[in-house]
Amino acid sequence: MSVLNEVLTSNAAYAASFGDRANLAMPPSRRFAVLTCMDARLDPAKFAGLSEGDAHVIRNAGGRASDDAIRSLVISYKLLGTKEFFVIHHTNCGMEFFTSELMGNLLESSLETAALTEEGFKDVGSGPGATDGKYINWLTIADQVTSVKEDVTRIKNSPLIPSSIPVYGYIFDVASGKLIEVEEATTIGKAQ
Repeated sequence: MSVLNEVLTSNAAYAASFGDRANLAMPPSRRFAVLTCMDARLDPAKFAGLSEGDAHVIRNAGGRASDDAIRSLVISYKLLGTKEFFVIHHTNCGMEFFTSELMGNLLESSLETAALTEEGFKDVGSGPGATDGKYINWLTIADQVTSVKEDVTRIKNSPLIPSSIPVYGYIFDVASGKLIEVEEATTIGKAQ
C-alpha cells in the first residue's frame, strides 16, 4: 500500500499556508550544519530546536562522514557560510546490526528486504541478487563513541575544510531524546 496520496495531501495543506517561507534566504540563518542519521526516530528540527531556514541537515545511514557528506559540508561552509558542524549519531542504530561483509552477502542472495532476527539480519528472499554490494564500504558502526570520533576526525582532517570550523560530536539517545556529548570527539574537533 503506497503512501503517495497521504504525502500529496499533506503537501497541499503545507503549501496552502506556506506564506513568508518563500522569502527565506538560501544560507542558513543560524550558520551551522548537522550531519546525522536518516533513522526515522530522529527529528533534528525538534532535538536541535530548528525552524525552516535555520541550519543545514545532512542525513545518511549512520550519520557517517562519507565522501558525499563531506561534499555537502564543504558546500555548506564554502558557498553558504556555515561556521560550525555537529556530528550526531544515535543509540540503537541499525548500522550496528550488520557488517559490510554481511550486507554484501545479503544482496548477493536476493534484493528483497531482509528480516532482523535475534541472531541479526537474515535473508528471506528468493533471489535473484547482485554481487555489486560486496564492493561498497557500508560504513557500519561497531561502537557509537568510536564512530563519532572517527567521523569528527575525518571531517577535521579533510583538506577541503578549514581548521577554523569547530566540529562537535554527540550521540542522540533514542530512549530519552537527550544529546550526549562525546567529549573526546569535540576536543578533536576544536577550531584552530
